[in-house]
Amino acid sequence: MAQPGLTERELRAWRTSFRMVELLRTRIEQQLQASSGLSNADYTVLALLSEAPGRRLRAYELGRVAGWEKSRMHHQLTRMERRGLITRERCGSRGIDAVLTDEGFAALRTAVPGHAEEVRRLFVERLTPEELDAFAAISAKLLTALEADRSGAG
Repeated sequence: MAQPGLTERELRAWRTSFRMVELLRTRIEQQLQASSGLSNADYTVLALLSEAPGRRLRAYELGRVAGWEKSRMHHQLTRMERRGLITRERCGSRGIDAVLTDEGFAALRTAVPGHAEEVRRLFVERLTPEELDAFAAISAKLLTALEADRSGAG
């Protein structure tokens, strides 16, 4: 039964995509935890820092790129700092840089092969190259709109 405001077609597309994202996220999280002891949030931060110049980013910039609220990023960095995966260093009078430690980089390097294999198995190999391109284009279109909507709302 369609909900008010959504047709059966729209509801089917929404529910299917929502369930797919949630299940894919859960499976990736399980693989990361089992193979490396990292959460998906840990992996996200480590990967973003590993790609940044000097393996460091301002905490606010890291949050922006990850798409996380300030408090979520703060708590994530606190947990990771306790485990020695990152450090936080003052930058200027008010800024804080998140810095990837050698231990954090080693943890990421250990996690990457299994993570990539699982992403390939659960996602990439299930689609033809054309479907993968179409999925990327559709996802980029939605992401662009969501980011613009978030910017406009803030």
